[in-house]
Amino acid sequence: MIARTLFLSPRLTATGRALASAARRCGTHVETLHDWRVPEEHRNAPGATLYAGPRFASAVGGELGLGLLEAPRDWLARLPYELTRRDIEFSTVAAARQLRRPAFVKPPNDKSFPARVYPDGSGLPGSDAVDDDVPVLVSDIVAFAVEYRLFLLDGEVATGSRYMTRGELDVAPLDGDRRRAEVLEFAARLRGCGLPSAVVVDIGLVDGAWAVVEANAAWGSGHYASDADAVLRVVERAARPVDSFGHTDVPFLRELPQVTH
Repeated sequence: MIARTLFLSPRLTATGRALASAARRCGTHVETLHDWRVPEEHRNAPGATLYAGPRFASAVGGELGLGLLEAPRDWLARLPYELTRRDIEFSTVAAARQLRRPAFVKPPNDKSFPARVYPDGSGLPGSDAVDDDVPVLVSDIVAFAVEYRLFLLDGEVATGSRYMTRGELDVAPLDGDRRRAEVLEFAARLRGCGLPSAVVVDIGLVDGAWAVVEANAAWGSGHYASDADAVLRVVERAARPVDSFGHTDVPFLRELPQVTH
């Protein structure tokens, strides 16, 4: 049997600690990386998985021999209106700088600049800070009454958590939540909508209708009150040796820098 190892970034979060405990419970070794270079003895570890933010994951993923699943950058913009309840455009930061109206602007899969409501495009970082061709999602501004984080495995909700109510942090497990059945029913509508086999989707209520908030990579998402053991299973599927991915997941692999030694 191949020994499994969960690698963590130097910035240890509450989710990182929860996943470390879950990993140890099932006999998985836990290793914290203290540098943005992977020590020789850990490179291309056959049973590796990773929990880290996008920048660190990109820096070490290739050296660990991992593939990292994520939703397509334009996924949210390609969804039909009945799943988003707002107009969303996939664009570039250069084009978004020309906005003359308020909009919610965010980088799809990274954190190259803050995701928030901008009064107009002039508030976005300039080309000296962010390259013109950096992709962005430009969205109509909506107010979500309540928001949930769902960890999906093969289109099914493995675990989930409420995390926001009326814009304020409000964390509670999905199990036992009075809206659980509605959440699962809406999540089922996302099957076949172009997602990898392991991913995180946030959903919420807009004017009484369910809508997708965004998709996130499981290997970099906070778990809130989700079951840590179930979250670990999703992370292990989303970040694993690159040669273990089937053809249906290969198109969803994050582009990583070429490894040079």
